[in-house]
Amino acid sequence: MKNQNYMSHKASAGLLLTALIWGFAFIVVKSSLDKIGAFYMLAFRFSIATLGLSVIFFKRLKFINRSMLKNGFVLGLLLFIGYALQTIGCKYTTAGKNAFLTAVYVVLVPFLHRLINHQKTKRINIIAGLIALLGIGLISLRRDFSVNIGDMLTLMCGFAFATHMVYVAKYTADQDPVLLTMLQLGAAAVMSWVFAPIIDGGFPAEAFHTDIIGSMLYLGLMSTMVGFLLQNVCQKYTSPSTAAIMLSTESVFGIIFSIIFLAERPGLRMAVGCGFIFVAIILSQLNSEKTAGYNKQSL
Repeated sequence: MKNQNYMSHKASAGLLLTALIWGFAFIVVKSSLDKIGAFYMLAFRFSIATLGLSVIFFKRLKFINRSMLKNGFVLGLLLFIGYALQTIGCKYTTAGKNAFLTAVYVVLVPFLHRLINHQKTKRINIIAGLIALLGIGLISLRRDFSVNIGDMLTLMCGFAFATHMVYVAKYTADQDPVLLTMLQLGAAAVMSWVFAPIIDGGFPAEAFHTDIIGSMLYLGLMSTMVGFLLQNVCQKYTSPSTAAIMLSTESVFGIIFSIIFLAERPGLRMAVGCGFIFVAIILSQLNSEKTAGYNKQSL
């Protein structure tokens, strides 16, 4: 039990570090979208991450089997959909709103966990969902009750990320998280390269600019390679609900970094809406299982 608690604490710390890395990525993405298309950006970041993991863990490649390939494809598809929606959404909304609306996945995880893994949904999760809905309305709805397309796309990406998180918990329970990370990023990279020329057009010449190269290296090596490797490994030692609450702090880091680096100033309505979502995030984790998804298999 002592070792289990120790690993759980280490996993939480790793997930918190992941959230910080992802929080700053909102700023990088927002600053780069005017120079490079969303799908080319995804293609670069997923390809860089896949190449990096393949070089570091090349000795593990021989252990890939058909089941891992299938599971890696499922995770990669969900990842691609989530990031495509998030990246495009960031183009039409602020980095701070994009960060907070993405965090809605933390409220969705318990419901999807019940649907996919047959886990019971508690009453407090339903209450948290209603509070989150109120917060989302305050952030997204305009005075004429219309919804910004960027906000809607970001909300949809939150659903994709919630589904991805539930399946990560399911697949990493008995499979190597490093190989699953590599396979899912590789699958997402292929999908991104397929859609990039169709949606974004010709290859962007700006991709060779120094600032864009630096941004793509951060997104590829830190936000994607390190971030998802940490998530997949740490989720072996904690529950999806606990992982969700730790990763959801990316929204807090995203707001902080957007204020510091992009001079964004959230208004009162947005601040109140964010407050409701943050309360929902906390409530959705109360009385949640502490050890579900924990796996003693070492990395």
